[in-house]
Amino acid sequence: MTLALYGHPFSSYTWKALIPLYANSAAFEFREVGPDHPQHAKFVKQAHPAGKFPVLVDGDTTMIEATSIVEHLALHHPGPAPLIPADPAQAAVTRMLDRVFDNYVMGSMQRVVNAYIANKETPDPEEIAAGKDGLLRVYRWLETWLEANTLPPHVSLVTCAAAPSLFYADWVERIPGDCPRVAALRAEVLALPAVARCVDDARPYRAWFPPGAPDRD
Repeated sequence: MTLALYGHPFSSYTWKALIPLYANSAAFEFREVGPDHPQHAKFVKQAHPAGKFPVLVDGDTTMIEATSIVEHLALHHPGPAPLIPADPAQAAVTRMLDRVFDNYVMGSMQRVVNAYIANKETPDPEEIAAGKDGLLRVYRWLETWLEANTLPPHVSLVTCAAAPSLFYADWVERIPGDCPRVAALRAEVLALPAVARCVDDARPYRAWFPPGAPDRD
């Protein structure tokens, strides 16, 4: 099999790489990184400078970083899901939003998660407050942007970034009532078959979510 993706079903960035594979019905092998597959963890440590997944292997090519994996799939394994708009201006906007979801939605959510990883019983309240404040700020930025702009059609790089980041971020800090467009976008992307598959495959691992997974979604 030409394509192989190394990652874990509960990993948000693994979802980001899985969504385009599922959306374009790509034939690939999923190689789970975990205690039951030490050879996969060993490969990832060798392939990535920080030993992180996902890692995509495509024949003789190894791609790291989820955004770059999506870009690679758009170029070399195209399908019905556009992934990257053909128009350069729309592609630039798509890449901008990808950074917003990764750096400010996922990044803020991760600050809260990391606080619980560091000390589950008494997580750093300043880190939790900073992470939640960051989420509320980016939710409202997105609400304003969505009011004035149109997203590229699904499934795009934006979808791949928005789905896992909004999924987990809403567990940490609920999308507020004054951000209905952001809440609607979360519901919209979670209903996509490629995303729903990731959500379902991750269900057995929900107890791992450090702050505690809510009984929903």
